[in-house]
Amino acid sequence: MTEVNSEILTPEAEAPAAQDLPAADEPAAPHKDRIDWIGEIRGLALMLLAVLAFHSFIAKPFYIPSISMMPNLLVGDRLVVSKFPYGWNWASASFHVLPRGTWRALPGTPDYGDIVIVVPRNRNDDLIKRVVALPGDRIAVVNGQIVLNGKPVPQQVEPDLQIPADPQLMCGDRKPAYYCYSDFEMYRTKLPSGREVLEVPTLREVMPNGATYLIIKDRNDFTVDNFAEITVPAGHVFLMGDNRNHSADSRVPIMADGLGGPVPLSDVGGRAEFVTFSLDGSQTWNPLTWWRALRSGRSWTSLRPVHLTEDK
Repeated sequence: MTEVNSEILTPEAEAPAAQDLPAADEPAAPHKDRIDWIGEIRGLALMLLAVLAFHSFIAKPFYIPSISMMPNLLVGDRLVVSKFPYGWNWASASFHVLPRGTWRALPGTPDYGDIVIVVPRNRNDDLIKRVVALPGDRIAVVNGQIVLNGKPVPQQVEPDLQIPADPQLMCGDRKPAYYCYSDFEMYRTKLPSGREVLEVPTLREVMPNGATYLIIKDRNDFTVDNFAEITVPAGHVFLMGDNRNHSADSRVPIMADGLGGPVPLSDVGGRAEFVTFSLDGSQTWNPLTWWRALRSGRSWTSLRPVHLTEDK
């Protein structure tokens, strides 16, 4: 049998004692970078300025809190307003902190039928109305019908329009009876599906440039159905809500929370373009409820008036 030589480890042949090993370098403590607070604050400030600049010069989201522009705008609609179509002024700013003035940069004039944002002379919040008369026009309202430069603006009877019956929204953020929807209760009806809607009487108005849109004329109201003829001054427009008997607009005095006549273009802050989405008021603070509260068919709805000349 072949003998296999084996090396027997003796204590002396074992690994050297720990004290005989060279000392290992102590690990260096991790280096903590200092936070550049000045740089962080500068970055946040620049980002905020960029957002404010975009909102003031390009476009800004808005929320509809009242029923004055039904049926084309519902309480709960979220929309985008462009700031550049008519130039820029103090009202274009994202927050109305600039002194009210008459200056305008790259000024333009709205068209008949445009939906615009206006800041009334007696307050700093935004209202939304439709342009129905331009500088130099003569305008009157007779029995609820606009008379423009001596000619009645055509109003065609349309089939009753179905509007969601959302009582928690119809008054919006403000609750005075003038803004509330009790006058529409008579139009409440239940569809075969079980859904309740308001079937409201609707007219189609056609402006001189062919712009056409729907309005609600649900009852006679001597306070707004008749307005003596005036001439719109240069640099002004006459504005009305599409919900004609529920709108504090150019027909309504300032003391009654209206616009008090023609509005200076320097108080017009932009043009409404489209609805992004609409909530019916059933949502809560929980984002999971927002999907259920979405109104179908409202998202990406254009707010520019249709022109009859475009359909020919």
